Amino acid sequence: MNHDNVGTGRFRRVLVREASERDWPRIYPIYAAIMAEGKTYPFPAGQTPDEARPWWMEEPPGLTVVAVTGDDTITGSAKMGPNRPGRGAHIATASFIVDPACQGQGVGRALGEYVLSWSRAQGFRGIQFNAVVEANHPAVHLWRSLGFTIIGTVPEAFDHPEHGFVGLHVMYQKL
Repeated sequence: MNHDNVGTGRFRRVLVREASERDWPRIYPIYAAIMAEGKTYPFPAGQTPDEARPWWMEEPPGLTVVAVTGDDTITGSAKMGPNRPGRGAHIATASFIVDPACQGQGVGRALGEYVLSWSRAQGFRGIQFNAVVEANHPAVHLWRSLGFTIIGTVPEAFDHPEHGFVGLHVMYQKL
């Protein structure tokens, strides 16, 4: 399943495709930069590529995808799959990273639209984001614009490097 996001102005044409093993060395610098910022994920910073790989590259039934430009430059990535095993496997979840140099250019939206389409095609009944940092205003705005609602916030659950202890939103969309 490919997904094109075509826009004008600050938006770029984005193709979203399944990630392969050969993509991991090009995803890793984006992953490492996002984790080093410490503003959106509680994942450990300073991981080697081998340490980080299982944190991002999903195994079936999950999937990892990349957003690429026309010259196959990776501008972002998403991982998706069941939120929980067993009796919780009917609800999807996903995580996203966008190259800091490409943020605000439609990459996150293209990845989000892909994840929603994939989740519907896989038969999930809903999709839940477990931990959206409330201070990550661009992400909260994007997910709301794609139909997600905040169903709860865990107060002071994330130690943000600039804002101190901030909440983590649980966001949901029925599919």
